[in-house]
Amino acid sequence: MNADEDDDITEELLAEADKLTGLSLELLGLDPHPDDMTAEQRLQFDPEDLAEMAIAGSPDERERSVHQTRLLAGLLWNSSSILIDQLFRDLGTLHGLDAVTPEAIAGTSVLSSLPPQFAASYDAKFTQRFIVVASDVTASLARGWTAPGCLAAELAVHCLLDQARITEDIYELDLPEEWRAIVEEVLLEDADSETLYAEAAGEAVSGKLDIKRWFEPFAPGDAVPPYACS
Repeated sequence: MNADEDDDITEELLAEADKLTGLSLELLGLDPHPDDMTAEQRLQFDPEDLAEMAIAGSPDERERSVHQTRLLAGLLWNSSSILIDQLFRDLGTLHGLDAVTPEAIAGTSVLSSLPPQFAASYDAKFTQRFIVVASDVTASLARGWTAPGCLAAELAVHCLLDQARITEDIYELDLPEEWRAIVEEVLLEDADSETLYAEAAGEAVSGKLDIKRWFEPFAPGDAVPPYACS
């Protein structure tokens, strides 16, 4: 990867950062600064706290932090589009198979990021339902973030962050340290899906973690697209 290509992707991601209206830069890890707050937001802090925020870090450090966090926002937006595109590609791959096997799923772009112990169940119908859920999850990045309403939605977030990591590695992006942990804390707080990726997940899974229940709403108030529930 040459410097010009690296600069191009950075500028592209920074331009897309403003499209991520569902998450604030502060939620993505940027420390708040009084100069960036509205008068109403400043009223939520004591004057002493505002003074400390104003002098924390040098202007150059602040500028770099804003740059890195905006780059992360653009990366998430960009990765959400790639995620859906790659899922449709995986669906096309499945339609060409005589049988769904773990080996076949391991060669896919997105389905390979799902818990491998269920690979034989990732058929075309499952993938169609997962695409609908993933599309709903990525739409929250624009309309306003809401916590995943079912296990499949949590897994879609995992897949989104995996795609972002791939782009980061390819272009060696200058992102905030531990950015994935920061984003997971916001998007996947108390996520049940983490258990499926644990080492012990190779054992039989039952109850609410069973794949048959991945598209069931966690609670009556949680919304899951109708097609995914069918």
